[in-house]
Amino acid sequence: MTSKQTEYTISSQILSEYLGSLFLVMAAISPIILFHQALEAGIGMAVLADALAVGFILFALIEVFGPISGAHFNPAVSLAMVLGGKIGWKRALIYILAQITGGLTGTVFSHLMFYHKIPKLIAVAEVTRTGGNYFAEILGTFILVLAILLLVHNQSGKLSLVVGLLVGGQLIATSSTMFANPQVTIARMFTYAAAGVMPADGAVFILMQIIGAGLAVLVFRAVKEKDNKEG
Repeated sequence: MTSKQTEYTISSQILSEYLGSLFLVMAAISPIILFHQALEAGIGMAVLADALAVGFILFALIEVFGPISGAHFNPAVSLAMVLGGKIGWKRALIYILAQITGGLTGTVFSHLMFYHKIPKLIAVAEVTRTGGNYFAEILGTFILVLAILLLVHNQSGKLSLVVGLLVGGQLIATSSTMFANPQVTIARMFTYAAAGVMPADGAVFILMQIIGAGLAVLVFRAVKEKDNKEG
């Protein structure tokens, strides 16, 4: 998302997207396992802890990896960057593969941390998320992608803070708990945690996320126009 990206090799950028996606998924899954299943706290407390963890960690990840790869960590963001002319299709596809691989690794690593409590490394999620959750994914992805596009367009120095706060806040302000990310959705199809989503619903989530990202690009093109009239 910054001009500094040209200073780094494509392998550095791919590794950054992989690592960022890995730790983002860990931030989304691990607090739910820790609070809800390991500490036996209520699901409400677990979701609140998850929102804080995701918001804080996403802020840090964007600060760390943003200058290298742009800190997409999200195929919907990479797609929007292609449509906005920021990166090419080839780079986007490479990024997306790294993001999905990183996310799946994050799921396994989350499970490894709690293996002494729950001896599973992978599981097909059984959490049903239907109805209004689908619409929530359009809204969540829309505001996330639109915010990123406008922040990049305006060269904001607070992108990482704004995105971290936005995602953390929307996690507890949307019925779906703000997946808004196809690679995170795929990763969460394979967890036993309450943070998961069953594959059938996850597939719909991904479609809704693509729709949300597309709408964000259209709105971005409309709102970025400036008044060039004199006087």
